[in-house]
Amino acid sequence: MAALALALSASPALAATIEVTIDKLVFSPSSVQAKVGDTIEWTNKDVIAHTATVKGGWDVMIPAKSKGKVTLKAPGAVDYFCRFHPNMKGHVAVTP
Repeated sequence: MAALALALSASPALAATIEVTIDKLVFSPSSVQAKVGDTIEWTNKDVIAHTATVKGGWDVMIPAKSKGKVTLKAPGAVDYFCRFHPNMKGHVAVTP
């Protein structure tokens, strides 16, 4: 029984899904913290498409009234923006 308890406590944490809403041309929350392996999922409530774009990194298309997501693969802090609306900005801090 002790071996089972030890095995369970040594298991890696399950990856989380971090939800960001897009409404009226704003990412909310605008800044999130995550871990490598977590997924960020954007829900676009606007009637126009957006992106979540990192220069030199990921570029997620988020259609109107739909969702888009990315799984984080490396630690670090990144700023992202919408290619169609550059004033829309967000930030992700990713820990190992």
